[in-house]
Amino acid sequence: MQTQNNVQRAPLAPSNTPGGNVKTPSYLGPGLQIKGEITGDEDLRLDCQVEGLISIGGFRLSVGPSAHVAAEIVAREAVISGEMIGDVRAWDRIEIKKNASVVGDLSTGKIMIEEGAYFKGTVEIDSKGQQIGTDLNSLLSGAKKPE
Repeated sequence: MQTQNNVQRAPLAPSNTPGGNVKTPSYLGPGLQIKGEITGDEDLRLDCQVEGLISIGGFRLSVGPSAHVAAEIVAREAVISGEMIGDVRAWDRIEIKKNASVVGDLSTGKIMIEEGAYFKGTVEIDSKGQQIGTDLNSLLSGAKKPE
């Protein structure tokens, strides 16, 4: 018979239930190479190689430190820690971390570039926060630049 003193209890893990506020982003790991379009309606973290178009509309895209991305990106928020070649349009904000390398044009409401990051391109700050790219049709119409 076990007594209360002999029972060891594991610490309670944080709950990740559907009713909770914690939602794990979708994840594409370092073993993947993707060519084409990635579209979706949830947060996404990339640690892989991607070439093409990434549109996650009103959600957050995280480009991890081991990622190599050559794509046009449309999201609510983009946090870049890896290598990125292509234009990024994030209507809320763009963050470029200290070890990141970004070559391309940026369009956003807010921007943060950490010391040590490499960036080559143009930056357009649009405080109106237009939500271009919340779906594929608005992404494609918004991709056409004025002449």
